[in-house]
Amino acid sequence: MDTRYIFVTGGVVSSLGKGIISASLACLLKARGFRVTIQKFDPYINIDPGTLNPYEHGECYVTDDGHEADLDLGHYERFTNIRTSRANNVTTGRIYQSVIDKERHGDYLGKTVQIVPHITDEIKRNVRALGSTGRFDFVITEIGGTVGDIESLPFLEAVRQLRWEMGQNALCVHLTYVPYIAAAKELKTKPTQHSVKQLQELGIQADVLVLRTEKHIEQDMRSKIARFCNVAPDAVVQSVDVDSIYRVPMKMHEQHLDEIVMRKMGVPVEGEPHMAPWTAFLSKLDSAEETINIGLVGKYVELQDAYKSINESLFHAATYADHKVKVRYIHSEKLRESNADGLLGDMDGIIIAPGFGQRGIDGKFVALKWCREHDVPTFGICLGMQCMVIEYARDVLGLEDANSTEMDPTTRHNVIDLMEEQKSITNMGGTMRLGAYECRLRPDSLAAKAYGTTEINERHRHRFEFNSAFRDRLEAAGMQCVGTNPATGLVEVVEVPALRWYVGTQYHPEYSSTVLSPSPIFTSFMKAAIDYKHEKENKK
Repeated sequence: MDTRYIFVTGGVVSSLGKGIISASLACLLKARGFRVTIQKFDPYINIDPGTLNPYEHGECYVTDDGHEADLDLGHYERFTNIRTSRANNVTTGRIYQSVIDKERHGDYLGKTVQIVPHITDEIKRNVRALGSTGRFDFVITEIGGTVGDIESLPFLEAVRQLRWEMGQNALCVHLTYVPYIAAAKELKTKPTQHSVKQLQELGIQADVLVLRTEKHIEQDMRSKIARFCNVAPDAVVQSVDVDSIYRVPMKMHEQHLDEIVMRKMGVPVEGEPHMAPWTAFLSKLDSAEETINIGLVGKYVELQDAYKSINESLFHAATYADHKVKVRYIHSEKLRESNADGLLGDMDGIIIAPGFGQRGIDGKFVALKWCREHDVPTFGICLGMQCMVIEYARDVLGLEDANSTEMDPTTRHNVIDLMEEQKSITNMGGTMRLGAYECRLRPDSLAAKAYGTTEINERHRHRFEFNSAFRDRLEAAGMQCVGTNPATGLVEVVEVPALRWYVGTQYHPEYSSTVLSPSPIFTSFMKAAIDYKHEKENKK
């Protein structure tokens, strides 16, 4: 079949969940046997979110091919079990950079370069690029921002053109907000009407409306919205608040969103999507009665989106272990030896979060020493793993000034050091060690037991590495380097076997955890935390 293109736009306000709706629709279509991918167009001028502060944009996600991407790509992968790439996330910055490079190269043969057609043609080229490979039946494209934003106009103009060019092979799903006015005890449809009108003024007619709401919208109100928005009554569905984003695909299927889209695009609707593995996950979620308490020590805890993939990985692992997970966010800048017992004492497991820079680093050292001395299951990720090595070198080896040259370029004991190939780099964007790399695990290690293999492949995002000059001394003192990159010898995983579960990974395993394929190392950490919890309970 010809590739079909679905465009997902948003109106009224941002943060309505376009990414979740896009991922849910992809999940349903994939469960029907179709080949599906999703891409996100972000209207900001940054080339990618790699240089953005997490307070600005939440977590920076990383794809297998080393692209720093919007966090929505994490949702796409977690909902569909597919792997995204650089082609799945495009920003205004990348579009303009490509057009300007072509202009400098003379590709436009001296013509005046303009928003239309040159910028819009470049956007269209990126939309078609995934479909032109012949690998997909459906390409879902989420347009970032809200209809009415100046930044989104070139993308929406490109969508308008593509819909005319593709005919029935293109469709627009518009997500809007229907607010509930508590004082009047009424849902209000005017914002949705205005949002659809704005879209129409740009030349785009929504084919399907998804109404985001806190309250159930009765059929007569949905019919009214359909009438005023030129949308078929059966193509107006609601997305009511649920306790877990992973219920959204089933809620959308209950309202036949996948079937509506298929019929409108001329695709035969046959049978039901194969959602048994998904519903099995939800059944575990519903039946879980016990709660596991995990502490996450980091410096961006005010903004939970900064650790989105870690949160979801913990959720996946806990659900499959028949537990609910409660994550306590512990600000590393506020953690001291004097309050460590109070902040960490109730936790069944501790994660030392990734990050960059000096701020909050001392609190991570305090947490690690406390966890090591109290033998609490502890998981250090990226900078968290590096902090494990530094704290161990200081407290166990007695190297008081041990540090990373990121924090102290003059340290005599640089147990963490800048990678050799990074030393000549001055451009900070997209130049770290990024993407998936192989790692070989020691057969008797906790990590190898977790993965069930000694050969793994995980994603990275860092500049600094374990300094192998200190490897022998650390291993003699009890910290084992159990995972290395086979090509470079770089240390990727450290463990302290004398402790119940004390593991650090230089890579980011949270990027590869999905609903149907939870991360093995997170699953192992969760099991250790649950065992520790039961051990504490039995002592009471």
